[in-house]
Amino acid sequence: MWLSMVVCIVTLGFFLVPDPSHAQAGAKTPRIGMLTNAFDPHSGFEAFRHGLRDLGYVEGRSIALEFRYAEGQAERLPALAAELVRLKVDLIFAEGVLAVQAAQHASGTIPIVFFVGIDPVGQGLVASLAQPGGNITGVSFQAPELMGKRLELLKAAVPGVTRVAYLWHSAPNSARSLQELETAARALGIQLHPVEVRAPYPFDQAFAAMAESHADALITKPSAEFLTSRTQIVALAAQTKLPTIFPEREFVEAGGLMAYGNSVLAVFYRVATYVDKILKGAKPPDLPVEQPTKFELVINLKTAKGLGLTIPPTLLFQADEVIQ
Repeated sequence: MWLSMVVCIVTLGFFLVPDPSHAQAGAKTPRIGMLTNAFDPHSGFEAFRHGLRDLGYVEGRSIALEFRYAEGQAERLPALAAELVRLKVDLIFAEGVLAVQAAQHASGTIPIVFFVGIDPVGQGLVASLAQPGGNITGVSFQAPELMGKRLELLKAAVPGVTRVAYLWHSAPNSARSLQELETAARALGIQLHPVEVRAPYPFDQAFAAMAESHADALITKPSAEFLTSRTQIVALAAQTKLPTIFPEREFVEAGGLMAYGNSVLAVFYRVATYVDKILKGAKPPDLPVEQPTKFELVINLKTAKGLGLTIPPTLLFQADEVIQ
């Protein structure tokens, strides 16, 4: 897993250079507040920790992490953000737009580093990508326009597909993603069947609904919640024999058919550099918001064989990685 992540980081042009100088004896141990709507510590945060370690930080010695999880109950985020402020953390790492908004409301002075899957300018989180303003900066991951490209790739892999289910949940970027997908579906002559799930995300019921709609393929919305549950989603897709394209390569590494996008873990890993720069004195408004600009197509041939599919050679030629 880590080898795949590092390869992706190199592809993105992200480089981390260890610098153990901040672990000098007698120095105050910085405390980082970790705020998210997730249910539990997922692999993204482990990637973030890995990034910190590669920069020379030792958790519990030269850096301390204070995790606060809303466990899917977004209404808890403001209280959790206020709790981190009372703890006098040196920086807040907020995952997801609702967590970012809660952190911004809780403090206008504590530096905030975010990881969001939306347009941070459009959502009013920052003034601009080049000059975020205020006490905030970070990495934005999602590009809604990729939804149409994913549907095109799915159609290329399964030429006979006519009814595609769309697994999604409500989020600030949901309308734009659905609009992009609907436009692509019309152009490709595909009937789109949105299937919404809400916390606590009963995926088994969602896949039962797909079966009732006679869907013959599936596309999923980019989602931290879905990524956390990727093992279950991939297993259900295999069980129901649904060819599926995902936004993140981690799904394909878990046994999914295809993915087009980038590695979420690589982006979490990258966020560590923002934390490091700010702890060394950089100001959030002076650090531009980053967005991945290179995307990769990953195909799992073992999964294709299990689904009885033969991936066209032209599509295999386009793939950045083929898992045998």
